[in-house]
Amino acid sequence: MAQVYFLCRAVRTVGLVLVYYVFSIGITFYNKWLMKGFHYPLFMTLLHLTIIFCLSTLTRSAMQCWTGKPRVMLNWTDYLTKVAPVAIATALDIGLSNWSFLFITISLYTMTKSSAVLFILFFSLVFKLEHPNPYLIVVVLLIASGLFMFTFKSTQFNLKGFIMVLLASFIGGIRWTLTQVLMQKAELGLQNPIDTMYHLQPLMFMGLFPLFLFNEGLSLSTSEKLFRVNELSPLLYTLVMLSIGGSLAFGLGFSEFLLVSKTSSLTLSIAGIFKEACTLLLAAGLMGDRMSGLNLMGFAVCVSGISLHVGLKTYYSKSKIHSLRQLPVKNSQDLEVPLLCHKEDEGEETAAADDDDDDKEQEILL
Repeated sequence: MAQVYFLCRAVRTVGLVLVYYVFSIGITFYNKWLMKGFHYPLFMTLLHLTIIFCLSTLTRSAMQCWTGKPRVMLNWTDYLTKVAPVAIATALDIGLSNWSFLFITISLYTMTKSSAVLFILFFSLVFKLEHPNPYLIVVVLLIASGLFMFTFKSTQFNLKGFIMVLLASFIGGIRWTLTQVLMQKAELGLQNPIDTMYHLQPLMFMGLFPLFLFNEGLSLSTSEKLFRVNELSPLLYTLVMLSIGGSLAFGLGFSEFLLVSKTSSLTLSIAGIFKEACTLLLAAGLMGDRMSGLNLMGFAVCVSGISLHVGLKTYYSKSKIHSLRQLPVKNSQDLEVPLLCHKEDEGEETAAADDDDDDKEQEILL
């Protein structure tokens, strides 16, 4: 029974990761392609946020009609104190990431974003979502040195774009750690990713809008791409292209939040290393990105660091489960541990209880 349960959990996690891969790789190449002719990444991000909010609103309405149950609606206190920090961090992470495409290649962007696992790990320790471990020092050194080797003497290196992505990775560490805390608080009722996206988008828009006005407001208002068009067809083409990116962003946001809510923020980053390997290969084949032997070696070192962390998480997760199974059992049913139940008619209830406990403990099942 336990083997079947863990197998189902593993299959579910792999499926969620694959869906995330499709949207993440797709929007990365799409945004890079779009930035070649449309140099307003912050405006593009704001439009994406608007599309995501509209799609999430329609989805919530459809779900409410289908189930007959009202969707969660947070009060202003929880909205401004608990949702706002996540929204601001998410807006800056996405905005800076899209902005960097004006300056750097997909391969450099992908490799630099992989450093987000360091910041997620740091903030997970700060918020006590992860436990301190001396082996984490080795993991940090491997990932940091791998990133240094990948960017050292890179022929397509751009300092401005690199700083933007590195800052986005730092903010992303805050973003996903706070997202994990937000979605796993049962009293808020935001376990459904659609509800989370619906509540985040307005605050994300307001958080990014001042930066857009400062950097792109004047130039966009005088641009022939949107406000000074001479023909209708180029305007419609631009809006359609931006809308496609917004749809991909909705799918990516949904898959990211779903993956985090069912596993953890660290799972998202660790699983992402395999996605990044695919992205690097596609960038070299489709976009002509050049990487030296030292750059590839740096990528391998970074992969080894993240793989070490996966192994450590798996080991400690199994040790924790084993220690729970060794707990003494009292005769009283009130003190019975769910993992120690042996009654056949309680098997499904035990699996459901284990599922909830695993989500609260943020186990990594990769």
